[in-house]
Amino acid sequence: MNHDRILATAASQKPAQPKHGQCPLCRRVTDLTYHHLIPRKMHRRAFFKKNYSKHQLAEGIAICRLCHSGIHKTYTEMELAKAFDSVEKLLADETLSVHFNWVSKQRRR
Repeated sequence: MNHDRILATAASQKPAQPKHGQCPLCRRVTDLTYHHLIPRKMHRRAFFKKNYSKHQLAEGIAICRLCHSGIHKTYTEMELAKAFDSVEKLLADETLSVHFNWVSKQRRR
């Protein structure tokens, strides 16, 4: 296998993520990070291996750093994996909505 093919294979396995754009949670246009909807730490657990495909485990969204940090400060990895596996569920949570509303008023970097 040549070097170019190895790089293409490695690149195709990583989720595509925009580096800059609109965060779907706070609606700010800023730099974005990749948030796995089912946290990577949970991927090796039997429940998730049995009930989700590799593709489903790799699914995620591009969100801003402030929203990303708030999500992980508010809920454990297990809580996120079991109860917040979609953008809609993240937005519907009252505690997270308060945080996303606060973030939406913060200065963009």
